[in-house]
This record gives sequence, structure tokens and C-alpha cells, in this order.
Amino acid sequence: MTALTTDRRTPERSGDRRQHPVKAGATLYAGALVALGADGFAVPMTTATGLIALGRCETRADNSAGADGDIAVTVGAGIYRLSNSAGADEITTAHIGQACYGVDDQTVALTDGTGTRSPAGTVFDVDPQGVWVDLR
Repeated sequence: MTALTTDRRTPERSGDRRQHPVKAGATLYAGALVALGADGFAVPMTTATGLIALGRCETRADNSAGADGDIAVTVGAGIYRLSNSAGADEITTAHIGQACYGVDDQTVALTDGTGTRSPAGTVFDVDPQGVWVDLR
């Protein structure tokens, strides 16, 4: 492509929703933390490295009997409350603005579990019910 020499109508997306093909055998529940595996398919967040957090599952996506990409899941990008870890991995308001790490499809932790967890997002806030995580 060459540089513009006239005005151009550039398409736009809001960025708050997108769809991803689901990994074979995976079931994603509404409200779950969704991750992208190295193969480009959506999976539930789990304690594993190499995952990329995508956002919140908007509606259940059951590909338990399907092949890679047979169905797609709608994922929301935003700030969502997830469950907090306990003990040394518990997130507090002192950690606002820091990265948090995926434990499972509903729980985040303060640390990467000595190199066993993938980043889940940024701590936005903490309340008695959980951790507000920025997944944008």
C-alpha cells in the first residue's frame, strides 16, 4: 500500500465485543474468563503459561463434542469482577494497577505462581466480593 493522497473512510469497531473460534472439547460458561491458546482457539482460563486473556464469556459456548473452530464464543472486553485468591496470592487495594494472573476461569491471583500462570489483566479495584479486573 502507498500513503494516502485523499480522505479515506476507515472502518471502526467499538472493541467491547468480539468472537473467537472455540477449541475442540472446550466448554466456556457465561461469565467465565476466556483465554486464547497458542493455537488461536478460545479456552477457559486455567493455570498454564502461554495463554492470552481475552475477556468475559458472554454466553455459554459448548464445543465439547466439536472440532477446533466448530463454534465461536462472544467475548466481552471490559472491567469485570472475578474471584480473589487467598493467602499469599490474595489481591488487595495495594495492588491496584498491577497485573494479576489466571488461576482458573473465575479466579485471579497476585503472582504468576512461580512461572505457572498467564497474565489475566490489570487490577482495577478490590471489594469484599472479589477483584475488578480490566480486561480491555
